[in-house]
Amino acid sequence: MNFVFYTHSLVSDWNHGNAHFVRGVISDLVARGHQVIALEPEDGWSRQNLMADQGEAAVAAFYRDFPDLLSVSYGPDFDHEAVLGDADVVVVHEWTDPALVARVGRARAAGGAFTLLFHDTHHRAVSAAGDIAGMDLEHYDAVLAFGETLRERYLKAGWGRAVHVWHEAADTRRFKPQTEMERDGDLVWIGNWGDDERTAEIHGFLIEPVRRLGLKATVRGVRYPDAALATLKDAGIAYGGWLPNARVPAVFARHSVTVHIPRRPYVESLPGIPTIRMFEALACGIPLVSAPWDDAEGLFRPGDDFLFARTGDEMADRLRDVLHDNDLAAHLATCGLERIESRHTCRHRVDELLAVLATCGPDRVRSLTTAKEAA
Repeated sequence: MNFVFYTHSLVSDWNHGNAHFVRGVISDLVARGHQVIALEPEDGWSRQNLMADQGEAAVAAFYRDFPDLLSVSYGPDFDHEAVLGDADVVVVHEWTDPALVARVGRARAAGGAFTLLFHDTHHRAVSAAGDIAGMDLEHYDAVLAFGETLRERYLKAGWGRAVHVWHEAADTRRFKPQTEMERDGDLVWIGNWGDDERTAEIHGFLIEPVRRLGLKATVRGVRYPDAALATLKDAGIAYGGWLPNARVPAVFARHSVTVHIPRRPYVESLPGIPTIRMFEALACGIPLVSAPWDDAEGLFRPGDDFLFARTGDEMADRLRDVLHDNDLAAHLATCGLERIESRHTCRHRVDELLAVLATCGPDRVRSLTTAKEAA
Protein backbone atom coordinates (compact mmCIF):
# COMPACT_ATOMS: atom_id res chain seq x y z
CA MET A 1 0.00 0.00 0.00
CA ASN A 2 0.97 3.63 -0.40
CA PHE A 3 1.15 5.53 2.92
CA VAL A 4 1.43 9.30 3.35
CA PHE A 5 2.33 10.70 6.79
CA TYR A 6 1.82 14.38 7.46
CA THR A 7 4.35 15.11 10.20
CA HIS A 8 5.52 18.16 12.07
CA SER A 9 8.94 16.89 11.02
CA LEU A 10 10.54 13.57 10.21
CA VAL A 11 13.99 15.05 9.64
CA SER A 12 14.19 16.92 12.95
CA ASP A 13 13.87 15.48 16.45
CA TRP A 14 14.86 18.80 18.07
CA ASN A 15 12.36 19.01 20.96
CA HIS A 16 10.12 16.74 18.89
CA GLY A 17 9.77 13.27 20.36
CA ASN A 18 7.02 12.14 18.00
CA ALA A 19 9.61 12.00 15.22
CA HIS A 20 11.23 9.06 17.04
CA PHE A 21 8.05 7.00 16.87
CA VAL A 22 7.02 7.90 13.33
CA ARG A 23 10.50 7.06 12.05
CA GLY A 24 10.22 3.61 13.59
CA VAL A 25 6.72 3.02 12.23
CA ILE A 26 7.72 4.05 8.72
CA SER A 27 10.83 1.86 8.83
CA ASP A 28 8.69 -1.13 9.73
CA LEU A 29 6.15 -0.37 7.01
CA VAL A 30 8.95 -0.07 4.43
CA ALA A 31 10.46 -3.36 5.62
CA ARG A 32 7.08 -5.01 5.00
CA GLY A 33 7.07 -3.81 1.39
CA HIS A 34 4.82 -0.76 1.66
CA GLN A 35 5.57 2.55 -0.03
CA VAL A 36 5.79 5.45 2.44
CA ILE A 37 6.39 9.17 2.10
CA ALA A 38 6.47 11.70 4.92
CA LEU A 39 5.47 15.30 4.32
CA GLU A 40 6.64 18.11 6.58
CA PRO A 41 6.29 21.91 6.41
CA GLU A 42 9.40 23.63 5.17
CA ASP A 43 9.09 26.19 7.97
CA GLY A 44 8.28 23.71 10.75
CA TRP A 45 9.27 24.90 14.23
CA SER A 46 11.41 21.87 15.10
CA ARG A 47 13.26 21.82 11.79
CA GLN A 48 13.94 25.55 11.89
CA ASN A 49 15.35 25.27 15.41
CA LEU A 50 17.49 22.29 14.43
CA MET A 51 18.95 24.25 11.53
CA ALA A 52 19.64 27.27 13.74
CA ASP A 53 21.25 25.08 16.41
CA GLN A 54 23.16 22.57 14.32
CA GLY A 55 23.18 23.74 10.69
CA GLU A 56 22.75 21.74 7.49
CA ALA A 57 24.99 18.95 8.80
CA ALA A 58 22.17 17.74 11.05
CA VAL A 59 19.86 17.23 8.07
CA ALA A 60 22.56 15.34 6.19
CA ALA A 61 23.12 13.18 9.28
CA PHE A 62 19.42 12.26 9.34
CA TYR A 63 19.60 10.79 5.85
CA ARG A 64 22.74 8.83 6.75
CA ASP A 65 21.10 7.45 9.88
CA PHE A 66 17.75 6.69 8.22
CA PRO A 67 18.48 5.75 4.59
CA ASP A 68 15.16 3.90 4.31
CA LEU A 69 13.06 6.99 5.04
CA LEU A 70 11.81 9.66 2.63
CA SER A 71 10.63 13.09 3.73
CA VAL A 72 9.45 15.84 1.41
CA SER A 73 9.09 19.45 2.55
CA TYR A 74 6.08 21.43 1.43
CA GLY A 75 5.41 25.13 1.12
CA PRO A 76 2.40 27.25 0.18
CA ASP A 77 2.35 26.09 -3.47
CA PHE A 78 2.70 22.36 -2.81
CA ASP A 79 0.20 20.18 -4.70
CA HIS A 80 -1.19 18.07 -1.86
CA GLU A 81 -4.01 16.69 -3.98
CA ALA A 82 -1.53 15.12 -6.39
CA VAL A 83 0.15 13.20 -3.57
CA LEU A 84 -3.17 12.22 -2.03
CA GLY A 85 -4.38 10.90 -5.36
CA ASP A 86 -1.87 8.05 -5.19
CA ALA A 87 -2.36 7.28 -1.50
CA ASP A 88 -4.05 4.31 0.11
CA VAL A 89 -3.58 5.54 3.68
CA VAL A 90 -3.02 9.08 4.94
CA VAL A 91 -2.06 9.81 8.56
CA VAL A 92 -2.22 13.48 9.61
CA HIS A 93 -0.46 14.51 12.82
CA GLU A 94 -2.15 16.82 15.28
CA TRP A 95 0.51 19.56 14.88
CA THR A 96 -0.41 19.97 11.19
CA ASP A 97 -1.81 23.39 10.31
CA PRO A 98 -5.62 23.34 10.84
CA ALA A 99 -6.26 24.68 7.32
CA LEU A 100 -4.30 21.77 5.87
CA VAL A 101 -6.08 19.30 8.17
CA ALA A 102 -9.35 20.52 6.68
CA ARG A 103 -7.98 20.50 3.12
CA VAL A 104 -6.94 16.85 3.37
CA GLY A 105 -10.38 16.05 4.78
CA ARG A 106 -12.05 17.73 1.82
CA ALA A 107 -9.93 15.64 -0.55
CA ARG A 108 -11.22 12.52 1.18
CA ALA A 109 -14.83 13.77 0.97
CA ALA A 110 -14.42 14.62 -2.71
CA GLY A 111 -13.91 10.96 -3.56
CA GLY A 112 -10.45 10.21 -2.24
CA ALA A 113 -9.99 6.45 -2.11
CA PHE A 114 -7.61 6.59 0.85
CA THR A 115 -8.27 5.86 4.50
CA LEU A 116 -7.73 9.08 6.47
CA LEU A 117 -6.50 9.01 10.07
CA PHE A 118 -5.79 11.82 12.53
CA HIS A 119 -2.89 11.14 14.93
CA ASP A 120 -2.73 12.91 18.32
CA THR A 121 0.36 12.58 20.53
CA HIS A 122 0.10 15.68 22.70
CA HIS A 123 -1.79 17.12 25.65
CA ARG A 124 -3.52 19.96 23.81
CA ALA A 125 -6.83 18.07 23.91
CA VAL A 126 -6.94 18.90 27.62
CA SER A 127 -4.56 21.87 27.98
CA ALA A 128 -5.74 23.79 24.90
CA ALA A 129 -8.99 22.08 23.98
CA GLY A 130 -10.06 24.90 21.69
CA ASP A 131 -7.16 24.13 19.36
CA ILE A 132 -8.34 20.56 18.84
CA ALA A 133 -12.03 21.46 18.81
CA GLY A 134 -11.23 23.80 15.93
CA MET A 135 -9.85 20.98 13.80
CA ASP A 136 -12.20 19.87 11.03
CA LEU A 137 -12.22 16.08 11.42
CA GLU A 138 -15.61 15.52 9.79
CA HIS A 139 -14.22 13.51 6.90
CA TYR A 140 -11.56 11.58 8.83
CA ASP A 141 -12.20 7.87 9.14
CA ALA A 142 -10.65 7.53 12.59
CA VAL A 143 -8.44 9.11 15.24
CA LEU A 144 -5.31 7.50 16.66
CA ALA A 145 -4.80 8.68 20.26
CA PHE A 146 -1.65 7.79 22.18
CA GLY A 147 -3.44 6.75 25.36
CA GLU A 148 -6.82 5.64 26.70
CA THR A 149 -7.45 8.87 28.61
CA LEU A 150 -6.86 10.87 25.43
CA ARG A 151 -9.19 8.52 23.51
CA GLU A 152 -11.87 9.12 26.13
CA ARG A 153 -11.39 12.89 25.79
CA TYR A 154 -12.03 12.67 22.05
CA LEU A 155 -15.11 10.51 22.54
CA LYS A 156 -16.54 12.78 25.23
CA ALA A 157 -16.03 15.88 23.07
CA GLY A 158 -17.39 14.20 19.94
CA TRP A 159 -14.20 14.67 17.94
CA GLY A 160 -13.86 12.10 15.15
CA ARG A 161 -15.95 9.16 13.96
CA ALA A 162 -13.97 6.46 15.73
CA VAL A 163 -11.07 6.75 18.16
CA HIS A 164 -8.41 4.09 18.72
CA VAL A 165 -5.60 3.89 21.27
CA TRP A 166 -2.21 3.87 19.57
CA HIS A 167 0.57 4.21 22.11
CA GLU A 168 4.05 5.22 21.09
CA ALA A 169 6.76 2.56 21.23
CA ALA A 170 10.46 1.87 20.73
CA ASP A 171 12.12 1.67 17.35
CA THR A 172 13.99 -1.55 18.16
CA ARG A 173 15.81 -1.54 14.85
CA ARG A 174 17.89 1.19 16.45
CA PHE A 175 17.10 1.10 20.16
CA LYS A 176 18.69 -2.04 21.55
CA PRO A 177 21.44 -2.91 24.02
CA GLN A 178 24.96 -1.89 23.02
CA THR A 179 27.15 -4.50 24.67
CA GLU A 180 30.67 -3.30 23.82
CA MET A 181 30.56 0.19 25.30
CA GLU A 182 32.81 1.28 28.18
CA ARG A 183 30.85 3.06 30.91
CA ASP A 184 32.04 6.57 31.71
CA GLY A 185 29.29 7.83 34.00
CA ASP A 186 26.71 6.88 36.62
CA LEU A 187 23.51 8.53 35.40
CA VAL A 188 22.27 10.08 32.18
CA TRP A 189 19.01 11.89 31.57
CA ILE A 190 17.99 12.68 28.01
CA GLY A 191 15.15 15.15 27.99
CA ASN A 192 14.23 18.74 27.18
CA TRP A 193 13.45 21.49 29.68
CA GLY A 194 9.80 21.48 28.61
CA ASP A 195 8.37 25.01 28.89
CA ASP A 196 8.38 24.83 32.70
CA GLU A 197 6.03 21.83 32.50
CA ARG A 198 8.38 19.82 34.72
CA THR A 199 10.76 22.39 36.25
CA ALA A 200 10.05 21.36 39.83
CA GLU A 201 10.22 17.69 38.88
CA ILE A 202 13.65 18.08 37.24
CA HIS A 203 14.94 19.74 40.38
CA GLY A 204 13.36 17.23 42.77
CA PHE A 205 13.86 13.98 40.90
CA LEU A 206 17.13 14.64 39.07
CA ILE A 207 19.26 17.55 40.25
CA GLU A 208 18.89 17.15 44.01
CA PRO A 209 19.29 13.33 44.08
CA VAL A 210 22.43 13.61 41.93
CA ARG A 211 23.79 16.32 44.20
CA ARG A 212 22.98 14.32 47.33
CA LEU A 213 24.62 11.13 46.05
CA GLY A 214 27.58 12.84 44.35
CA LEU A 215 26.93 11.02 41.09
CA LYS A 216 28.78 11.51 37.85
CA ALA A 217 25.80 12.59 35.74
CA THR A 218 25.07 14.01 32.31
CA VAL A 219 22.01 15.76 30.87
CA ARG A 220 21.30 16.00 27.14
CA GLY A 221 18.48 18.05 25.65
CA VAL A 222 17.47 21.52 24.51
CA ARG A 223 15.76 24.72 25.65
CA TYR A 224 17.48 24.90 29.02
CA PRO A 225 17.42 28.51 30.26
CA ASP A 226 20.54 30.06 31.73
CA ALA A 227 19.27 29.62 35.29
CA ALA A 228 18.76 25.89 34.70
CA LEU A 229 22.23 25.50 33.21
CA ALA A 230 23.71 27.26 36.21
CA THR A 231 21.85 24.92 38.55
CA LEU A 232 23.11 21.86 36.66
CA LYS A 233 26.66 23.15 36.85
CA ASP A 234 26.34 23.86 40.55
CA ALA A 235 25.19 20.28 41.12
CA GLY A 236 28.16 18.93 39.16
CA ILE A 237 25.99 17.71 36.28
CA ALA A 238 27.52 17.90 32.81
CA TYR A 239 25.28 19.39 30.11
CA GLY A 240 25.74 18.29 26.53
CA GLY A 241 22.96 20.02 24.58
CA TRP A 242 21.05 18.43 21.72
CA LEU A 243 21.63 14.76 21.00
CA PRO A 244 20.43 13.17 17.73
CA ASN A 245 18.05 10.39 18.67
CA ALA A 246 20.01 7.89 16.61
CA ARG A 247 22.96 8.44 18.99
CA VAL A 248 20.97 7.82 22.17
CA PRO A 249 21.52 4.04 22.49
CA ALA A 250 25.29 4.50 22.64
CA VAL A 251 24.93 7.17 25.31
CA PHE A 252 22.67 4.95 27.42
CA ALA A 253 25.24 2.16 27.12
CA ARG A 254 27.94 4.34 28.65
CA HIS A 255 25.91 4.96 31.83
CA SER A 256 24.59 2.74 34.60
CA VAL A 257 21.11 4.17 35.15
CA THR A 258 18.62 6.68 33.78
CA VAL A 259 15.49 8.40 35.05
CA HIS A 260 12.05 9.12 33.62
CA ILE A 261 10.53 12.53 34.38
CA PRO A 262 7.11 12.99 32.74
CA ARG A 263 5.65 16.42 32.09
CA ARG A 264 3.06 17.60 34.57
CA PRO A 265 0.11 17.90 32.10
CA TYR A 266 0.35 14.18 31.36
CA VAL A 267 0.61 13.19 35.02
CA GLU A 268 -2.32 15.38 36.06
CA SER A 269 -4.66 15.24 33.06
CA LEU A 270 -3.68 12.30 30.86
CA PRO A 271 -2.66 9.44 33.17
CA GLY A 272 -1.31 6.29 31.61
CA ILE A 273 0.89 7.98 29.01
CA PRO A 274 4.68 7.85 29.57
CA THR A 275 7.18 9.72 27.43
CA ILE A 276 8.65 7.85 24.50
CA ARG A 277 12.04 8.08 26.23
CA MET A 278 10.82 5.44 28.69
CA PHE A 279 10.13 2.94 25.91
CA GLU A 280 13.49 3.73 24.32
CA ALA A 281 15.49 3.45 27.53
CA LEU A 282 14.03 0.06 28.43
CA ALA A 283 14.66 -1.15 24.87
CA CYS A 284 18.34 -0.31 25.39
CA GLY A 285 18.55 -2.40 28.56
CA ILE A 286 19.46 0.43 30.94
CA PRO A 287 17.94 0.33 34.45
CA LEU A 288 15.40 3.09 34.94
CA VAL A 289 13.91 4.87 37.95
CA SER A 290 10.77 6.92 37.30
CA ALA A 291 9.21 9.95 38.94
CA PRO A 292 5.50 9.38 39.67
CA TRP A 293 2.95 8.73 36.95
CA ASP A 294 -0.10 6.48 36.83
CA ASP A 295 0.41 3.41 34.66
CA ALA A 296 -3.36 3.23 34.30
CA GLU A 297 -3.24 0.87 31.31
CA GLY A 298 -0.73 -1.60 32.73
CA LEU A 299 1.88 -0.94 30.07
CA PHE A 300 4.71 -2.05 32.38
CA ARG A 301 5.40 -4.03 35.55
CA PRO A 302 6.66 -1.54 38.15
CA GLY A 303 9.23 -3.13 40.42
CA ASP A 304 10.43 -5.43 37.64
CA ASP A 305 10.65 -3.38 34.44
CA PHE A 306 11.59 -0.21 36.33
CA LEU A 307 11.39 1.34 39.80
CA PHE A 308 9.02 4.08 40.94
CA ALA A 309 10.17 6.90 43.23
CA ARG A 310 7.35 8.88 44.86
CA THR A 311 9.59 11.64 46.24
CA GLY A 312 13.01 13.10 45.65
CA ASP A 313 14.32 11.27 48.69
CA GLU A 314 13.00 7.98 47.32
CA MET A 315 14.63 8.76 43.97
CA ALA A 316 18.00 9.10 45.69
CA ASP A 317 17.42 5.84 47.57
CA ARG A 318 16.36 3.93 44.45
CA LEU A 319 19.29 5.26 42.43
CA ARG A 320 21.68 4.20 45.19
CA ASP A 321 20.08 0.74 45.21
CA VAL A 322 20.55 0.30 41.46
CA LEU A 323 24.12 1.57 41.45
CA HIS A 324 25.19 -0.67 44.35
CA ASP A 325 23.20 -3.84 43.64
CA ASN A 326 24.32 -5.54 40.43
CA ASP A 327 21.61 -8.19 40.68
CA LEU A 328 18.88 -5.56 40.94
CA ALA A 329 20.30 -3.61 38.01
CA ALA A 330 20.48 -6.76 35.89
CA HIS A 331 16.92 -7.74 36.82
CA LEU A 332 15.54 -4.35 35.82
CA ALA A 333 17.48 -4.32 32.56
CA THR A 334 16.36 -7.83 31.61
CA CYS A 335 12.71 -7.38 32.54
CA GLY A 336 12.41 -3.95 30.94
CA LEU A 337 13.89 -5.19 27.68
CA GLU A 338 11.63 -8.23 27.68
CA ARG A 339 8.56 -6.06 28.19
CA ILE A 340 9.47 -3.86 25.24
CA GLU A 341 10.24 -6.77 22.95
CA SER A 342 7.00 -8.54 23.82
CA ARG A 343 4.60 -5.57 23.66
CA HIS A 344 6.01 -2.16 22.84
CA THR A 345 7.97 -2.10 19.59
CA CYS A 346 7.11 -0.18 16.46
CA ARG A 347 6.48 -3.58 14.90
CA HIS A 348 3.63 -4.08 17.37
CA ARG A 349 2.25 -0.64 16.58
CA VAL A 350 2.26 -1.32 12.84
CA ASP A 351 0.28 -4.49 13.50
CA GLU A 352 -2.20 -2.36 15.45
CA LEU A 353 -2.33 0.23 12.67
CA LEU A 354 -3.11 -2.40 10.08
CA ALA A 355 -5.83 -3.81 12.33
CA VAL A 356 -7.41 -0.34 12.48
CA LEU A 357 -7.20 -0.01 8.71
CA ALA A 358 -9.02 -3.33 8.31
CA THR A 359 -12.02 -1.85 10.13
CA CYS A 360 -12.41 1.59 8.57
CA GLY A 361 -12.10 3.57 5.38
CA PRO A 362 -12.78 2.52 1.79
CA ASP A 363 -13.42 -1.15 1.02
CA ARG A 364 -10.43 -1.09 -1.33
CA VAL A 365 -8.03 -0.26 1.49
CA ARG A 366 -9.52 -2.91 3.76
CA SER A 367 -9.06 -5.46 0.99
CA LEU A 368 -5.48 -4.37 0.39
CA THR A 369 -4.73 -4.59 4.11
CA THR A 370 -6.09 -8.13 4.36
CA ALA A 371 -4.28 -9.25 1.22
CA LYS A 372 -0.92 -7.75 2.25
CA GLU A 373 -0.98 -9.31 5.69
CA ALA A 374 -2.11 -12.68 4.37
CA ALA A 375 0.86 -12.65 2.00
